[in-house]
This record gives sequence, structure tokens and C-alpha cells, in this order.
Amino acid sequence: MSARQKPRRIPPFSGVLVLVMASTGLVVVDLTIVAIGLPLISADIADGASAESVVVTYMVAMGALTQIVGSLSDRWGRRSLFLAGIGVFTLSSMAATAAPDLLWLNIARVAQGAGAAAIMANGIPLLSDRYAGEERDLAIGAWGSFATAAGLLAPVFGGVLAETFGWRAVFAVNLPLGAAAWALAVRVLPRAPGTDGAGASGGAAARRTGDSGGGAARRTDWLGGLLLMLGLGAATLLMLRPGETPWSARDTAVLVTACAASAAFLAVQLRAPVPTLELRMFARPAFSGAMLAVLLSRVLTIGGSVYLVLYFSDGLGMSPTGAGLLMTPIFLAQIVMGMVGSKLIGTRPPGLVIGAGYALKGVGFAALALLITPGTPWWALVVPLLAWGAGGGIAGAPVMAVAVRVTAPERVGMVAGTVSTLASLGAGVGTAALGAVFALQGGPGAEAVTDGARAVLGVSAALAAVAVLVAVSAPAPAAQGPAPAERRPVPGTEGPVPPAEEGDEGDSFRART
Repeated sequence: MSARQKPRRIPPFSGVLVLVMASTGLVVVDLTIVAIGLPLISADIADGASAESVVVTYMVAMGALTQIVGSLSDRWGRRSLFLAGIGVFTLSSMAATAAPDLLWLNIARVAQGAGAAAIMANGIPLLSDRYAGEERDLAIGAWGSFATAAGLLAPVFGGVLAETFGWRAVFAVNLPLGAAAWALAVRVLPRAPGTDGAGASGGAAARRTGDSGGGAARRTDWLGGLLLMLGLGAATLLMLRPGETPWSARDTAVLVTACAASAAFLAVQLRAPVPTLELRMFARPAFSGAMLAVLLSRVLTIGGSVYLVLYFSDGLGMSPTGAGLLMTPIFLAQIVMGMVGSKLIGTRPPGLVIGAGYALKGVGFAALALLITPGTPWWALVVPLLAWGAGGGIAGAPVMAVAVRVTAPERVGMVAGTVSTLASLGAGVGTAALGAVFALQGGPGAEAVTDGARAVLGVSAALAAVAVLVAVSAPAPAAQGPAPAERRPVPGTEGPVPPAEEGDEGDSFRART
């Protein structure tokens, strides 16, 4: 048996894998870690006013810019944009650490979100350039599992830092980590074709448009990018508005802006020579199914975890650090089973693997909903939390690999941007929608908080069941189809992507006999 035929359990170690996982961990942690320090920020530099804008500005900036940066990386190069992203993220973290007032901090968070967008949009493309075949699936699985688990561990990390050193520590910790990541990136990221715009990926994109690399850059879809930023920014602000606040004329204006900008963006994408988002990709059921799974995954993971942590703190009376530590079983199971999920899609139908993961995740949600009370011992929750994390790992890791499998190499950056954008929106939608469910049942006191958390977990279990149905029934190209490298345009050809690349009729997520 050749080395290529030997099954692998983990991706081959490489500096690129370590770099992408570590950098992505920084970005994801910053989505939630700052929330732990909001009361301290409010008391210190906001004169007691709400400091929620510190979280909102970061999410808006990253969600609005990720798709644009991902599309640009296909033409401008992975290495340069990734290095720029780490640099901007680290320098803006320094500015946030030294912020004398809330306005300064919000501006720093916008810049931090822009840097985070460049990091997230280039993570999958860099792994796709470095690995191929089964090794690529395992690497993307490791990346996805680590990113999700890092977000779940953020409350623990943030609680320890804020309680020990104050709120500025949650930003200051990024400085040495960001500097180390930048130094590693300079060393391990190659300048080879496919990573810096002048080679395979950039050349393929140029051949599709009948243009050179410089021409492609000149034809960048700036109007589409601006409309996307406006639409996503307005939508995110609307989703994150306090639920108890009465609807106002300002909210109506934001809603109209979001709808109008989004509609205009879609219209521009249909006519742009080099669109920010290639809408034809969504005609592939495999791609659409994978993107829906990404959205649902973040709705359940981030939205569900927010109110579970609230139950730990207000229902069980745990400290922030203790509540975060109780989330550790999810983190551990997510990492381990993410590798298992990535391995399984090499021998099993991806839809069956993803559906099984969501089913296990739903069992964890349902068990927690039945078990939690103000007096439930913490150890009784460990097994359901492990089921939650294991299901998330099995379901989440293959989704990324499936999305890359059905995408031509010169569009991987665009796909990465779409994945990250939907993940950010899923986190916002999940937090807002499940927050409304919590508010219907919750209130002050341990019993009310428990009732609210139980309702959130019940709805999450139902959504997991919906995800199972989507995964096992959505058609998609077969896993044994041609690898992305085999679908590159023939050198010297021009014009649109051949129709055969847009989808393979008769194949499905399910077993194909």
C-alpha cells in the first residue's frame, strides 16, 4: 500500500496549519471575550453608559469586510493580505489597550474588525493551497473545530483576564500573540504561485476574465463591496438592537437601508465582470447546503452558549471563570470529533456525516433542556455538553471541506469570505433570535433564568433537527468527483467557467449507488 493510500487521522503538521489555526483563534476569541469585560469598560471609560457598541463595531466591521477581502485575495494574493490583516489586528489591539474613552475604543474595534476580516478570509485559501485531497479535508476540519472551540473557551479566558488584570488585559493579550503570528507568517507563508496573486489562483481568475493580474485588480468590484458593507452593517446593527427598546423611526430607516443596499448589491453582482460574490455558486445545491449549515452552526453554537453561560452564572451561582470552565467539555469534544468528522467524509457520504453530527448535537441540547434546574449539580451536565461538542465537531468540520471541494481554486478566497460572513451573521442572528426566546421565559432570579435557558435549549434542539433534514436531503456533487486542481481552466483559455463546473446532475449528499 502506498503512502497516499494509507488513511490519515490528523493532517500533516506544517507551519501554515499552526499559523492559520492560531490566527483564527485570536479573531474568534475577540468576538466574545470582550463581552466579559463590558461592565468594567462601562464603569471606567463610558461613565456608566452601555458599552455594547464595543462588541457591535467589531462584528459589523468584520462581517461587512470579510466577503470583500476574500474576493480580493483571489486576485491580490493570500500572503500580502494575511500579513496586512495580522498587522492591522495587532496595532489596533494596542490602540484599544490604551483607549482613553469609548469613542477611541470603538474606532480601534472597527480597525480590529478589518484586520480580523483579512485573517479569516485567507485562512481556508491558505490551507487549500498547502494541502490537497484527504489531507486538505483534515486540515480544514482541524481549522474549523479549533475556531469554534476557541469561541467557546473565550468566556473562560476573558473571565480570568478581566478579574485579574482589568478590562485592558483582554486587548493587551493580543499584542505578543499577534507579533508572534506575524513573525511566523513571514517565515512560513510562501511566495509561490497560488499564494500571491501572480500564479495559479490569480492567473486562473485572470484567464476567466480575459485580463492580466493588473487588469483584474483594476476591475475590482468596488461598488459591490461598498453596497455589501452598507447592507451587512445596517442589518447587523438592527439585529443587535436591545430587544426591550420600542421600535423607532431610526430602526425603520436602518431596515430600509439594509434591504435597499442588499438588493442593489445582488443586482450589481449579476452585471459585474469580476463580482465580489459569484452568485452562480449558490445554484449548486452542495454549496448552498454547506452555507446554510454554516449559518445554522453558528446560530446554535454561539447563540446557545450565551444563554447557557447565563444559566451557569445566574442559575447555578457560578463565577465567570467557573461558568467558562464548565464549557470546557464542549471545547475538548469539538476538537477531537472535528478530526473524526473530517476523516469520515473520505469514506462516507458528507450529508450523512453532517446529519449525524447535528443529530448528536440536538440530543445534547434536548438532554440539557430536560436536566437543568437551579439545583442541578454541575457534573450531571458534563455528558450532554460532551454530546453538544462532539456533534458540533462532526457536523462543522466537513461543511468547510465540502464547500471547498465544489469550488474552483481561483474562487476559494471568495468562498472563505462567504463562510466567514455567514458565520458572523449566524452568531448575531442566533444571539438575537434566541435572546427573544429567552426573554419570553426568563427574568430575574435563578428559576426565571433557568426557564429561559431551558426554552433556548429546546428551540436549539428543534433547529438541530431541521439541520439534520437539510443535510441528509440536499443534493450535492459526489465526493468522488474531480478534485479542484483537476478542474482548473486550461491554460490559454478565456471566457466563463464551463457549465460542468457549476454542478453535477444526479449526485447527492446521500449515498450514491
